[in-house]
Amino acid sequence: MPHPPIIVPSVGKGEEQKIQKTAQAYAHAAEEIARMKPETLVVLSPHAVAYADYLHISPGATAKGDLSEFGSADPPLEFDCDTQFVAALSEEAARRRIPAGTFGDKHRPIDHGALVPLTFITQAYRDFRLVRCSISGLSALTHYRFGQCIAHTAELLDRRVILIASGDLSHKLKGSGPYGYAEEGPQFDREVTAAMKAGDFMRFLTFDADFCEMAAECGLPSFQIMAGTFDGQSVLPEFLSYEGTFGVGYAVCGFTPLGPDDSRRFGKELEKGQKETLQKQKENEDEYVRLARLSLETWITKGQRASLPENLPPDLKERRAGVFVSLKKDGQLRGCIGTIQATRSCIAEEIMQNAVSAGTQDPRFDSVYEKELPELVYSVDVLGKAEPAASFEELDAIRYGVIVRNGNRCGLLLPNLPGVKTPQEQVQIALRKAGIRETEPYTMERFEVVRHI
Repeated sequence: MPHPPIIVPSVGKGEEQKIQKTAQAYAHAAEEIARMKPETLVVLSPHAVAYADYLHISPGATAKGDLSEFGSADPPLEFDCDTQFVAALSEEAARRRIPAGTFGDKHRPIDHGALVPLTFITQAYRDFRLVRCSISGLSALTHYRFGQCIAHTAELLDRRVILIASGDLSHKLKGSGPYGYAEEGPQFDREVTAAMKAGDFMRFLTFDADFCEMAAECGLPSFQIMAGTFDGQSVLPEFLSYEGTFGVGYAVCGFTPLGPDDSRRFGKELEKGQKETLQKQKENEDEYVRLARLSLETWITKGQRASLPENLPPDLKERRAGVFVSLKKDGQLRGCIGTIQATRSCIAEEIMQNAVSAGTQDPRFDSVYEKELPELVYSVDVLGKAEPAASFEELDAIRYGVIVRNGNRCGLLLPNLPGVKTPQEQVQIALRKAGIRETEPYTMERFEVVRHI
């Protein structure tokens, strides 16, 4: 289910009439829920308490919330919570070593990601206890496995459970919409609704992270958790509606389990595919990337610097240049550190130094753990000589990286980054990184990069 506050009449004040297909689908879903009479309703929301590395399960015996921040004067909705389910789910997640539980925020009201679906559901049925869960910055596979924990907990407690995976689709469907337009927006919505209609849960797990970011979606992790609850189950999809009236995609779809089906063990299939892909990548790494991997793995596992290997190509041993080392895990950035100019005696030493820094000193991330090392994908960017650029016309976001300077403040952005399509966007990001306002004077330089993967 999506969660547009505008669909609630006290918020929409007439605008909700423009998305009546979604409202009718909500009503149909609510009637189905009333017919099934669940004892527990588990709601997944991307607007609940969210952490990068932890799936939050809301604690407490009761929960309430309202849509007053969106202009609604409706009274709050209040629910009893299934505390036994929350405790059992937390224990199951711990048993499977999934970072999930009730640590963190304990008093957050019900967010609109949960409240909007609940507003419609409670018009037909209220005889349930509530469980609220968040999404996280963790991998698709981790979200899927958390869904398996939810299903196992329902079986363990012998609960009749309905799960609501709350999430909008792309927020970039129209230039007139609140987030503007990107071609990835409609494409994402076409692909994800096709997956819904077919019950193709593997597709939920395999979207490219950069593509999803460009589409500005918010529901995919909820759908991944939902997919995990149906692990090893055949499902009957019932696609109810799709609308993009306001520039944001709203889809409603129901899934009913039909019985065991071992061909739908998508978590195992994904894990197997990821291991095979990583192995092929490692086998095809060039000397630059192998050197970065050697350096970080030696530092993490042995606590010491790796020795410079013998028989390296002349370019690595004899030339000096700035180098950036990037790490990715599950398609998401895990660390990136680099040098604009050479600080070491050769490119090889520059790579080795920056690989350790990328894994241990990037302030945006915790240090890489030893258990993560086999899952990391490395890239090494060797920077060419920077040259002045007098105008945007001399820049190219695909071909050239950019350096902006104002006194001692300096910002750099590499070329050919996802979502950065114009020199203007490239310079804006580099200025922000340097702490330079666009109204201040600054100089620009461009440089080419040789990327090794």
